[in-house]
Amino acid sequence: MTHAERRTAARRMVERVAVRALTDRAEIRRALAGHRPYAAYALGQLDPALFRLTSWWVAAGARGRALVLHSRGGLGNATFALGAPAELDVLLSLHPGPRLTFLTCEPRHLETVLRHFDLDQRQTMIRMQVTRETFRPSYGEVRRLGGADARDLNRLYRTDGVPSFYSPRQLEDAVYFGAEREGRLVAVAGTHVISHDSEIAVVGNVYTHPRYRGQHFAQATTSAVTEVLLRSCREVVLSVDPTNDAAVRAYQRLGYVEVARLIEGAASRREMTGAAAAARRALARLRGRQQGVEVVELARP
Repeated sequence: MTHAERRTAARRMVERVAVRALTDRAEIRRALAGHRPYAAYALGQLDPALFRLTSWWVAAGARGRALVLHSRGGLGNATFALGAPAELDVLLSLHPGPRLTFLTCEPRHLETVLRHFDLDQRQTMIRMQVTRETFRPSYGEVRRLGGADARDLNRLYRTDGVPSFYSPRQLEDAVYFGAEREGRLVAVAGTHVISHDSEIAVVGNVYTHPRYRGQHFAQATTSAVTEVLLRSCREVVLSVDPTNDAAVRAYQRLGYVEVARLIEGAASRREMTGAAAAARRALARLRGRQQGVEVVELARP
């Protein structure tokens, strides 16, 4: 084999993955369109007020495409992963994001994610979805909460010793419903994301005081929140622990159905300084400088 033939054979044993930043909201929305229930949080980050606090990256290679979102709005840093594991591995090697984040990925991504992050207290969750066509409301004695209820809301959330610091403004900007007994707030449901542009919302922060569980308060408050959200959203989604049978059944009675599984957890980047990722980015930019992208070369399996 000649030297030229050896070089050609070597090139055939290498896969090139092209990485670029995404800055066009319409392009990102198209990339997420086929994964709306799973990508509901990411779709919410496309709203103008939040989009400026995000960075998006896409990788395209022989085995598919992957997308990563890093956001720093809302309740803190968050990272969202979507797509082919091999290309996701490339993205996280170049753009792992902040040192500490809350990461969401698909179960098939776990091996890849653990190469780049320590994922503490990770939890596999069911993603459930309801639409106007499938929604079955469950009415109860609930009322919509506003800014004046922030103190009572925080007191309820702190029942199990978990810190809670919701502000009046956060309640005014979201949709929260609560149930009361003897003048005290005993159950609540609210929202993580409401995106009118994307017509999707995420229900969350559902909590019932231990003394009042088993009385369908979570179902009634979640129903009230869902009913309001469906006036402007095509889909409403939520996440629930698959081992919490009572919660799963309550949401099913409202018309929610399982549409995906995901993994969530507090993540800490394995590379402490990020210097190695910076060096990999520099090399990838050098390889892809003529195309205006970052290029990573992978050995074919």
